[in-house]
Amino acid sequence: MKRITVFCGSSFGTEEKYRSQAFELGQTLAKQNIELVYGGAKVGLMGAVADGVLSEKGKVIGILPNFLRSKEIAHENLTELILVESMHERKTKMNDLCDGVIALPGGFGTLEELFEMLTWAQLGLHKKPIAILNIDGFYDPLLMMIQTMTDKGLLKEVNQKMLLTSATIDDLLDKMQHYVAPTVGKWIDKEKV
Repeated sequence: MKRITVFCGSSFGTEEKYRSQAFELGQTLAKQNIELVYGGAKVGLMGAVADGVLSEKGKVIGILPNFLRSKEIAHENLTELILVESMHERKTKMNDLCDGVIALPGGFGTLEELFEMLTWAQLGLHKKPIAILNIDGFYDPLLMMIQTMTDKGLLKEVNQKMLLTSATIDDLLDKMQHYVAPTVGKWIDKEKV
């Protein structure tokens, strides 16, 4: 993997560990010569992961819609800042530029970005690893909901397994490096349910 897109909050949340892990993830990416693609802001966890990469002289590409330039406050020290017109264009560009995706703690926007990438993978539009850095069990309730979707026959187990998770950075990156996309289609065969 040469570039990883990171989706995460534009605030820090209530736990210091979210900020420190975002910064450490950035440092680790830079040390492994993996470039960061992210939302382009200098605030919150977004800024922390970018600052981590930059602290180790790594490369950071930010993708920021023009209308968020003042709200999310563009990071001024990036390797490259690409301004786009819409949120959809932002996600498309982030997908185009990356070899994999990691989600850190975040809100609605982070979940929406994560699930769009998962949906695109499920439909066979890409074969990139998609992962959650599950800091302090932040995503445990979501992972339980995904298990329920599988248990109730609304999500194939093979598609559930597309979402890689770990509580540690090195383990997560190792899982991403060894990821093999499923070869079966999305639709559940009602004869097998």
